[in-house]
Amino acid sequence: MRTTVTLDPDVEQLLRHATHGSQQNFKEALNDGLRRGLAHHAPAVAAAPFTVKPKAMGLRAGVDPARLHDLDTDLEAEAFAATTRRLRKTLKR
Repeated sequence: MRTTVTLDPDVEQLLRHATHGSQQNFKEALNDGLRRGLAHHAPAVAAAPFTVKPKAMGLRAGVDPARLHDLDTDLEAEAFAATTRRLRKTLKR
């Protein structure tokens, strides 16, 4: 693409200094400097989409995996009740 760019004097000096003693011409030095300066603005390369590989969980019929947290709550409540009953028996003796 051809375009007109107005450079500040200090930027022009930096570009001329970059080309002096190197094999780059003014255009190459300008493009290289812009690439390096704008590299952090470049869009990220899209990664391969994440895919889930399903695995059989071996759940029994009637067990809803979306409601396992309810099962955990029920088991915890039953364990608490059993512990409470055991402690009451111990205190009555």
